[in-house]
Amino acid sequence: MRCRVRAPAERGRANAALLALLARELGLVRSALAITAGAASRRKRVLVRGLPPRELAARLRRPPRR
Repeated sequence: MRCRVRAPAERGRANAALLALLARELGLVRSALAITAGAASRRKRVLVRGLPPRELAARLRRPPRR
């Protein structure tokens, strides 16, 4: 999946913005998400807690909120 945030990539601001975006889109609290790989790169791996895989896939298929 591709995401774009406007926060600068300094002092973790872009990572925080990404996790906030994903939390909002997935309907989760921010603490249910964590970057497990790629914190300093453009490609990241994010751990999502509290959703079964099928539910996560269904939520990822939904159109984005505006």
